[in-house]
Amino acid sequence: MGMPISRNAGMAVAVALAIAAIGAAITQQADRAGFVTAAKAETSHPFAPIAAVLRHPRCMNCHPRDDRPRQGDDRHVHQMNIVRGEDDMGFVNARCTACHRDENNKHSGVPGAPNWHLAPLSMGWNGLDDKALCETLLDTAKNGGRTLPQLVAHMTADQLVLWGWAPGGKREPVTTPHADFVSQLKAWEAAGAPCPQS
Repeated sequence: MGMPISRNAGMAVAVALAIAAIGAAITQQADRAGFVTAAKAETSHPFAPIAAVLRHPRCMNCHPRDDRPRQGDDRHVHQMNIVRGEDDMGFVNARCTACHRDENNKHSGVPGAPNWHLAPLSMGWNGLDDKALCETLLDTAKNGGRTLPQLVAHMTADQLVLWGWAPGGKREPVTTPHADFVSQLKAWEAAGAPCPQS
């Protein structure tokens, strides 16, 4: 049988527990504040919001780093064994335009937009960090010879790109409103199109 705890000893234990709880709460708040600060720092680079858009499935599905286009919000490999082909428009007997027309097919659900095709293999983005993605976009040897103004024009006005914001069916559109994306692109361009350092 243990010794009875005095009233003062009991108070001391209660105070110690309260202090420990307060300390834990302060630590949690500091951790949360640090996380928020780190998150803000990560998104403060002018390229960060652009990278977030480019990583959306509507963009990534047509920018693979292999020869297989992707489908759906889960980015699964295109059904029917569809492959890139020599000109990024599909193989001889399975051209992109065999199914993908200038607009979505309301009856079959097949998506469509003008000039439906895969981006060149050199413009594959899967697995690239922000720095590598930014550098790839700006590399004229990889981006189809586009200058910065041409690149911005492509991402703001090309009908195939714009389809990402109005994909129809049950497909999730790009979450950043297109007008906001255009503003972010132009701000990045005006800043000299800097790339993150890491």
